[in-house]
Amino acid sequence: MRSSQFFLPTLKETPAEAQIASHRLMLRAGMIRQTSAGIYAWLPLGWKVLRKISQIVREEQDAAGAQELLMPTIQSAELWRQSGRYDDYGKEMLRITDRHDRELLYGPTNEEMITDIFKTFVRSYKDLPKNLYHIQWKFRDEIRPRFGVMRGREFLMKDNYSFDLDAEGAKLSYRKMFLAYLRTFARMGLKAIPMRADTGPIGGDLSHEFIILAETGESGVFCHKDWLNLDVLQNPPEAGSDLKDFFAKYTSIYAATDEKHDPATCEVPEDQLVSARGIEVGHIFYFGTKYSKPMGAVVAGPDGEPVAVEMGSYGIGVSRLMGAIIESSHDENGIIWPDAVAPFHVGLINLKADDAACASLCEDLYAKLNAAGVETLYDDRNERPGAKFADMDLIGLPWQLTVGPRGLKAGVVELKRRATGEKRELPVEAALAELIKA
Repeated sequence: MRSSQFFLPTLKETPAEAQIASHRLMLRAGMIRQTSAGIYAWLPLGWKVLRKISQIVREEQDAAGAQELLMPTIQSAELWRQSGRYDDYGKEMLRITDRHDRELLYGPTNEEMITDIFKTFVRSYKDLPKNLYHIQWKFRDEIRPRFGVMRGREFLMKDNYSFDLDAEGAKLSYRKMFLAYLRTFARMGLKAIPMRADTGPIGGDLSHEFIILAETGESGVFCHKDWLNLDVLQNPPEAGSDLKDFFAKYTSIYAATDEKHDPATCEVPEDQLVSARGIEVGHIFYFGTKYSKPMGAVVAGPDGEPVAVEMGSYGIGVSRLMGAIIESSHDENGIIWPDAVAPFHVGLINLKADDAACASLCEDLYAKLNAAGVETLYDDRNERPGAKFADMDLIGLPWQLTVGPRGLKAGVVELKRRATGEKRELPVEAALAELIKA
């Protein structure tokens, strides 16, 4: 993509309403635009990143055996009355009526709808287990939306639901998602610590939040200091690995949200207990028959008798993840994208757009990078070099490849790694080979 053609409305000044780094940088980098309180339009750069995050989530869900579907954003109030949650959920639920006075709602979550779908088609234990997920927009009418996409009213979420014959099977499904979440966040360059958590309005008696430690986090969290250096957060095992011992090992290392942390019963010595702020990026629940019993989601068991299925629910805030990544990976100049989710891999900078030799070499590099499948943003604008460098640092692409008249005379180009700031002058073909290899 050429910068002269790309819709990238970057800002030099920080909007007054932006209080945290991710909100400031997403606005300045032209990734989002607020359309009303807590609701954002996703501009091309932001949408590219959001799709890459979604794809990583999707790949790890598929690897764990989950199957993707798509449910609507608008749900029937009647389903929620069957589960008993319609009146209990609170004002966060946006309740509406259509022209026929039918009561509807904009879904904040999908336990009721997926349970209704499941019970319509699955009748026998022989069809179990099942795990179904989708990536869809949600709406929760937060009383005080803030921090950009970190706490918006409309957000993109992956939620999936497991259905098993018994508690043992349900807990196996839970452990599979536990590992899938570790793998998902590690691929994005995040250290997300699984912490014992309150189940909230979802319900159930087994729950973990996946938390990234950050000063701007809204939650108070507590964990053993070992979590800060555990390799499993960066290199979790492959999907399909034996999980019982793995799950037992890593859930035995203390980590809890403030709702679950009790100083009176916590056995971790004070000098080994970390107290911090954290950003929630995922939440998993096992809630047994909380929804299957009232909604009639039963199957014929091995003896022919009806059995209410055991269920679990697993959510990842996909759009929230973008803010969390930026909070954990930025500097004073802008965003530093991990390679896996960067909107482009390379920023190609022509320092003198009206120089024929510079333009010719940039066109050649741009064509070769594209042909090799390397996503490249080519800054071909007739702008000052300082403005081009500032924009590239702001949007945070992993690599910057700079072509200028001085280097051209010496037969070299400059290659910069955004994460480290390291700059090297290399022959053109060597720089090209390194970027293609990377």
